[in-house]
Amino acid sequence: MAVKQQFQSFEDLLAGAEVPVLVDFYATWCGPCQMMAGILNTVSSQLKGQIKVVKIDTDKYPEIASQYRVAALPTLVLFKAGQPIDRIEGVLPADQLVARLRPYLA
Repeated sequence: MAVKQQFQSFEDLLAGAEVPVLVDFYATWCGPCQMMAGILNTVSSQLKGQIKVVKIDTDKYPEIASQYRVAALPTLVLFKAGQPIDRIEGVLPADQLVARLRPYLA
């Protein structure tokens, strides 16, 4: 499950992570983004302790969305050691998302 936390900066969040961080760029008005919320809860529980799921509301943080060139919602960006290593645009079923993330979790 995604947890609401406050950070001084997005970079601090990424730098302080001991596991890869999957960032869900979403908007409250976006239907497919709402579908991803349940999928991400499933993925988060299946990969518990191996990955951190973070949600970024693009309406509240447009500068972060712009920095990572988010043009479509939902967009998932996987970060490892503070660097983006994979990007997924659109809705992906939980089993396919887990399969796509596993190679990066070793």
